[in-house]
Amino acid sequence: MTRSTPGWTAADMPDLRGRTAVVTGANSGIGFETARMLAEKGARVVLACRNPGKAALAGDAIRSAVPDADLHPVRLDLADAASVRGAAAEIGGEFDRIDLLVNNAGAAFGTLTLIDGVDRTFVTNQLGPFAFTGLLMRQVLAAPAGRIVTVTSGGHELGRLDLDDLAFADRRYRRWPAYTQTKLANLVFTAELQRRLAAGGERAIAVAAHPGAASTEFGRNSGGFMRVLSAPPLRWLLAPLVNTAADGALPTLRAAVDPEVRGGDLYGPRGVHGVKGRPERVEASATARDEAAGALLWERCEQLTGVRYPLP
Repeated sequence: MTRSTPGWTAADMPDLRGRTAVVTGANSGIGFETARMLAEKGARVVLACRNPGKAALAGDAIRSAVPDADLHPVRLDLADAASVRGAAAEIGGEFDRIDLLVNNAGAAFGTLTLIDGVDRTFVTNQLGPFAFTGLLMRQVLAAPAGRIVTVTSGGHELGRLDLDDLAFADRRYRRWPAYTQTKLANLVFTAELQRRLAAGGERAIAVAAHPGAASTEFGRNSGGFMRVLSAPPLRWLLAPLVNTAADGALPTLRAAVDPEVRGGDLYGPRGVHGVKGRPERVEASATARDEAAGALLWERCEQLTGVRYPLP
C-alpha cells in the first residue's frame, strides 16, 4: 500500500525559492541531476564534492541550464574526517539553516584499504555521512521542516551488517558485499535517526531513496562486472532497461520535496525488481527497520567518528 501518486516527475516539484539544499557528490550522475533540478526550482544549492575542479565544471553546466542558479561549491571528502569537519564548519558558518541535506555521494572500492582500522567503503558511505549530518544537524533543525535524505541502493537487501569486523579481518574482502553492507547501514541509520528526531519532538525528518539501475559514472568507475555493463556496446543495448541519471535522481527528489513523504520512508522505482520506473514509496528490508540494529550502528558510528548529535 502506498500514499503516493503514480507518475511523479520533476514537474511535480514545488517552488523551492528561499530554501537551502546541500547535495554531496553533486559533480556527476544522480548527485548532479539532483542539484540541477533543485536549482531549477529556485533552491540555493551547496555542491559538496571531493574534487573542486569537477565541482566547478558541474556548476558551469548547471548555470548553462539555469543562468540564475545560486550555487556554492564546498570541498568534501567523506573518507577524510578533517575534510568532513572542515566542510561542515564552512557550510554551517555560511548558512544558519539547511532545509534539505542530501547524502548522495558513495563509492564501491575494489581493494581493501583501511582508514583508522575501518574499510574505506564503510568510511565513505556510512561514517562520513553520519559525521557530516551530525555536524550540520543544528542547521537542519533550524529549518521550518528540515529533511535529511540518504541515498541507498536496492542492493541493501543483499547486505549483511557486521559491525564487529569493519576491517574484514575475519572475512574475505569483496567489492559488492562490502558495498551492500554500507547500503544496508544507510537505511539502518535513516531509521534510527528518524526515531531520535521523533523522540525529540523535532519537525525535521529522515528519509531514504534508491535510484534503481541507472546509467551513471558510478557504474563506469566501479570496476568488475559493473564496468563491463556500463561500457559500450552493452551500455547502449541495456539503455532501454535502466534509468538515465535524471530519472535515477527522481526518487531522491521526491523523498526530498514531496509533502506526502513521512519520516522513515524509502522511495525508489516501482518497476520490476525496483530497477526502473517512476518513484514511489517502497519497503525496506526487515533488517533495515530493526531497532536493535539501529541502536548498535548509532553507537558504533559515534565511537568511530567522535560526533554526537544534538538529539535524545
